[in-house]
Amino acid sequence: MILQHCQSAVTAFLNAGQPFTLEPVSGGLINLTCKLTDLQNSRSYILQQINSHVFPEPEKIQANYVQLQIHLKKQQRPFFIPELQYFPNEQVLFKDPAGQFWRLFRFIENSRQLNGTEDPVLAAMVAETFARFTAACNDLDSTELHVILPGFHDVNSRYEKFLAAIPEAPATRLDKAAILIGELKSRQRYAALYRHFTSSAEFRLRVMHHDAKIANVLFDDQSGQVICPVDMDTVMPGYFFSDLGDMIRSMAGTADEQCTELEKLQIRPAIYKAITEGYTNGIGHLLTPEEKNYLHASGLLLIYMQSLRFMTDYLGNDQYYRINYPEHNFDRARNQLVLLSRLEEFLADNYKFTC
Repeated sequence: MILQHCQSAVTAFLNAGQPFTLEPVSGGLINLTCKLTDLQNSRSYILQQINSHVFPEPEKIQANYVQLQIHLKKQQRPFFIPELQYFPNEQVLFKDPAGQFWRLFRFIENSRQLNGTEDPVLAAMVAETFARFTAACNDLDSTELHVILPGFHDVNSRYEKFLAAIPEAPATRLDKAAILIGELKSRQRYAALYRHFTSSAEFRLRVMHHDAKIANVLFDDQSGQVICPVDMDTVMPGYFFSDLGDMIRSMAGTADEQCTELEKLQIRPAIYKAITEGYTNGIGHLLTPEEKNYLHASGLLLIYMQSLRFMTDYLGNDQYYRINYPEHNFDRARNQLVLLSRLEEFLADNYKFTC
């Protein structure tokens, strides 16, 4: 099946008749990915089909990547991202006969990815990596990058879409979700906080990854050190709380968004501290005083936003997220609300932070 999908892209990249192997690469949820090995030259590549349903304008994704790569090389930044490979005629994308788009990167040998960690040292390394990425792009005008997913981390827009979904939802789902809907409405202050951030000059528009999680970092197999971040499709202009907040959301809790045993869901203090300290160490002096004041709002905003997204999809009969059973999005929304509540309590007790 992999060969059937990739054949035309491989043929476009390699010389006719050149021997090669293809292996599927697991872990990604959006794009079809495989490892292409050129047996003649003993070189390996990541060959990836861009999911056009999620990313309808792949040319913009690649244009952003080319700009990042040129910027980092030109400025001789001490920061590495996977090297983009070119099809004939210096093309960064190949369009197959079915209209699907493909791209290539050099494969990074002796590397591995992790899905989670209980080690604060690793959590700090991940946070510092994403912060150093933003810092390395500090003198790149973020508005020169294409906006790949408009409104992706717009908490206010997500809240408005949630409100709009309520009158259109089936009565049975409204009844089941009534308590959660009330909880989400009672926290609309987070949408207002987002509006404050994005209307203030104190909160800078920066180059952000927008999918900052441990699975999107490559580690050296032997040393255990970070090699680089990957999955840069959502790199675009954004605000500091997006990456920091998503790392808190995805790493600081004792369980992920699929967990339904909610009594097990707690904030891990050592991991939370590692993420926030790793991020501030990585970004250095670049945060404004006001950004520093609201550092701990990051996790609150992103967890609230994710709960809104799951609930909106549940009320809309599960049009966006893949579900494994009818109440899956309801359970995810409830999970994130519990995580949000745990974080609110944790911050009030340990950092004297409320918003």
